[in-house]
Amino acid sequence: MDLFTAIRERRSCRSFLDDPIDEAVLEKIIEAGTWAPSPMNAQPWEFIVVTSSEMKEKVYAEAERCRKWALRTSGWSWLDKYQIGFLKDVPAFIAVIGDPKKSGVDMFLEDGSVGYQYACAAAVQNMMLASQALGLGSLWFTLFDRKEMGEVLGVNPEKKVLSIVCLGNASGAIAPVGRKPAAEKTTFLK
Repeated sequence: MDLFTAIRERRSCRSFLDDPIDEAVLEKIIEAGTWAPSPMNAQPWEFIVVTSSEMKEKVYAEAERCRKWALRTSGWSWLDKYQIGFLKDVPAFIAVIGDPKKSGVDMFLEDGSVGYQYACAAAVQNMMLASQALGLGSLWFTLFDRKEMGEVLGVNPEKKVLSIVCLGNASGAIAPVGRKPAAEKTTFLK
């Protein structure tokens, strides 16, 4: 699949078939993630692949706890309708773990260490585009407390769970979503 086609056709999938994903396919998707750029080539990411029903249930429970807390705290009514049961049903997901110690010079700046987060986000994008090219649906999921999710997944407390990438065959067609023209979002300083 052409890269620009994958970029345009990739959509967030929240409804997956039960079909398992071959481990070699998961490894190929992770390999794509490892080719993302990172500050000083620090490669601050680690990946945890979850296919166990028991672990998916634990991840769901923590994310659901966080969703309910966010609803109570924010008052955003849309959170009441945002159901996350797909976390229990998705064939596989990849938790992306970032190491704050593997950042760039930004760790000395006022905003602190964010380069590792950007690098992990680039890895997520690569994995989602690879999934699209391989015919799989994906979803970038971040509705969780990093510390609590780290405990659920057994992550070293010095590292952060930044994202969960849900993967599987989409259970149906995913409606296209429009984008504003790039010209509306771009300024050229000449």
